[in-house]
Amino acid sequence: MIISHKYKFIFIKTIKTAGTSIEVFLSPLCGEDDILTPVNPHVEPHLARNYKGYWNPIPQVLAYRGWSRLAVLKRFVKRKKFFNHMPAKAVRATIPAGMWNNYFKFCVERNPWDKVVSGFHMEKDFPGGLKTMDAYLKKGRFPANYPIYTDNDGRLLVDEVVRYESLMEGLGRIFDRLGIPFSGTLGVNAKSEHRKIRAPYQQAFTTSQRDLVARVFAKEIEMHGYTF
Repeated sequence: MIISHKYKFIFIKTIKTAGTSIEVFLSPLCGEDDILTPVNPHVEPHLARNYKGYWNPIPQVLAYRGWSRLAVLKRFVKRKKFFNHMPAKAVRATIPAGMWNNYFKFCVERNPWDKVVSGFHMEKDFPGGLKTMDAYLKKGRFPANYPIYTDNDGRLLVDEVVRYESLMEGLGRIFDRLGIPFSGTLGVNAKSEHRKIRAPYQQAFTTSQRDLVARVFAKEIEMHGYTF
């Protein structure tokens, strides 16, 4: 997650959408006072900064529902004011209203079936990771991004959702608007080493698995018009 005072933007980092690569590209361009949360594992030349500190946690607690409220208090004790994959609603609850209203806010979204395949290949590379798509789906830890860029009632909180499928075109348009130097490529492809097989994502699913992903990601599919 990035809040850039230098360029007046807020980058909301979603899951399995080249978020780390975008952060690594932007890090050297951001100012010393900008806020950048850590990436894990670390990728040069990214430099996390200004993400720690104490703050009034009550607005952030109220932005969440359920058990997520307890997580806010745990982060408060650890002084993690801003964190990786921080939802837009939590960012809005933490920073001044003028900053939220005046900075350009964007994120990236990706076809859910392609996103699930990417998540599965990363899972397989972990020690003891699940080795079949069926086991991965049964685990139920899906890379759902919808709650990251919407409020609790499903309303969009960012100014633009860039499609991963046309990532460079979308980023180029935003960077040009913000005055960020961009040659048409990020120059880094972080975490891509996990997906060694580059076959079309459609080949990774049975019919029942395809339908399961459609149900889990129904809101993202409806909002962005994705199809299998």
